[in-house]
Amino acid sequence: MTPENAEILALEGLGWLAGDQEAIQRFLDLSGIDGADLRAAAGSPGTAVAVLDFLLGNEELLVRFCDDAEVKAKDVHLARHVLGGEI
Repeated sequence: MTPENAEILALEGLGWLAGDQEAIQRFLDLSGIDGADLRAAAGSPGTAVAVLDFLLGNEELLVRFCDDAEVKAKDVHLARHVLGGEI
């Protein structure tokens, strides 16, 4: 897992969350930002880590994302490690 691949996976995760109104609202509520701020920060390392943490913190969402994106949960863990160290 390269840093570039990890960033791409995090952006895919964010895009996937944006397609689920309930999930994206929960993410916004937990992160304390609004939609406009999220759009502005979408490519930042901090947002990437926050998205991956959010997915990893909710097994149901993680499984659904992995199924839809055709990635393994292990890849999400690796991406999180690459972008921000241990969780």
